Amino acid sequence: MWRASVLTIFPELFPGPLGASLAGKALDQKLWSCEAVDIRDFAEGKHRSVDDTPAGGGPGMVMRADVLARAIDRTASAGDPRPRILLTPRGKPLLQSRVRELANAPGVVLVCGRFEGVDERAIESRALEEISIGDYVLSGGEIAAFVLIDACVRLLPGVIGKEASHAEESFEAGLLEYPHYTRPQEFEGREIPEILNSGHHGKVAAWRQEQAEKITRERRPDLWAARKGGAPKKA
Repeated sequence: MWRASVLTIFPELFPGPLGASLAGKALDQKLWSCEAVDIRDFAEGKHRSVDDTPAGGGPGMVMRADVLARAIDRTASAGDPRPRILLTPRGKPLLQSRVRELANAPGVVLVCGRFEGVDERAIESRALEEISIGDYVLSGGEIAAFVLIDACVRLLPGVIGKEASHAEESFEAGLLEYPHYTRPQEFEGREIPEILNSGHHGKVAAWRQEQAEKITRERRPDLWAARKGGAPKKA
């Protein structure tokens, strides 16, 4: 079973949307598990405080290293092989290649940051891998945790029926996905491309490849440049 442990100050959010659709069905089938760990359970004192003012001054609060370290140690023992990940805007971008690696791991331990950030000593001492889901700032790491878990779970054996469908998805071949069509044949004056009704599998495959390349060039020049082994041209 692929195991996801999520360290958060809002454990009531989980499994949330992961309890529906394909991920929810797979959860019911015990293809994966979701454990929400309340970081406040490892805080001391009457108020169970998990944060404090930043050293050196400045706005906001910082998640304490001692509290977070205790939560991580209790959740993932020294022999736990699962990657430990901090979801943060300053992390490396989450790419499909890393998603595949995580899906092939025994699971993940996810730390959901809050406030202005996490004490650097917790990141260093517990060897947290920092991952970002995009160049923007969220209120906390919980939504990012949903994204990472969903991306991994859908790759687990038995979650999606046809394994071949993965191979044609966006990013799997360094390209964005080609356009899709289904009935009706005509919609508001727009027809399904004739080639898709030809029954000629070779021509259909060639058309889809051509469309995927065209869309990638137009929308993600960075991906196209990486596929071609170069750097994207500046606008």
